[in-house]
Amino acid sequence: MSSPLPSGKIPAALLAELLAELAPPPPELRLGPGVGEDACAIDVGGEVLVVASDPVTLTAREAGFLSVVVNANDVAVTGARPRWFLATVLVPPGTTTSDVRAVFSDIGRALERVGAYLVGGHTEVTSAVAQAVVVGQMLGLAEPGREVATGGARVGDTVVQAGPAPVEGAAVLAREAAAGLSGLEPAVLEAARTAMDDPGISVVEPALLAARLGATSLHDPTEGGLVTGLHELALAAGLRLRIEREAVLWFDPGLAVCRAVGADPWATLASGTLLATFPPERADAALAALDGAGCPAAVIGWVEPGAGLCDADGDEIAWPERDELVRLGSTG
Repeated sequence: MSSPLPSGKIPAALLAELLAELAPPPPELRLGPGVGEDACAIDVGGEVLVVASDPVTLTAREAGFLSVVVNANDVAVTGARPRWFLATVLVPPGTTTSDVRAVFSDIGRALERVGAYLVGGHTEVTSAVAQAVVVGQMLGLAEPGREVATGGARVGDTVVQAGPAPVEGAAVLAREAAAGLSGLEPAVLEAARTAMDDPGISVVEPALLAARLGATSLHDPTEGGLVTGLHELALAAGLRLRIEREAVLWFDPGLAVCRAVGADPWATLASGTLLATFPPERADAALAALDGAGCPAAVIGWVEPGAGLCDADGDEIAWPERDELVRLGSTG
């Protein structure tokens, strides 16, 4: 008898099995579907079209803004600049005109920030959703032969984290789990609440910079947090990541919010963080360039033969079953 799935991403093993059953890809597909891959890349007349699609379901607040930025991040981690955006906006019965205007205002604000344009989509009022859901598709162009895959890491590469975690999770929890945060300093709570803008959740510019600097792989950890992003990077490459826990960059207000509500920051929504792997001889230059561009970065581990994720002592780091926001039931 088939077992019900928990809320959150479809388990990686099941997804890998489903993808393996697909028909062979057409010859123009340069980068196709895979666990951990953020986008696809398709040859189109001598150029490479990069396409990403992601919904925003863990929060209804600023869903339009998040949909743009999350999909822009997914395109940028292939080394392509986001350019064209489509949005499917689904809202439940009872939604007001002002509510819909707010969604589109957020979409416009985010598009201006990432330098992309709305070119199509769909809108609908439907009882199929209980809150506003925005499903975005972002497109961009990459130079032929220059696209970067999540699965491109190689044995001996260093693992770099650019931008702290958890930024998006901190903002969502600060806005939607306020009842458990009364003990926090007001300045800390305000820093978490405004984290979408400062330090922000876009990794477009750091990702494009990392691609130019010779990153062998790039990944944008989102649902399931930093630890899920690292697991996805390892699985996509078919290798093992050894991570130095003490080297990880943390967003201090995010840690405070997570502690207050009993969330594991490792497994809390992590948009705003970029994962990259570099050949060891390029790591120092990459760190300097990222820091110089205003994005703090650190080497947090390395790539080795094997599979999965472990700490510096070789102890396995488990893949979380679901994001902490889902576990806590603090979204909506």
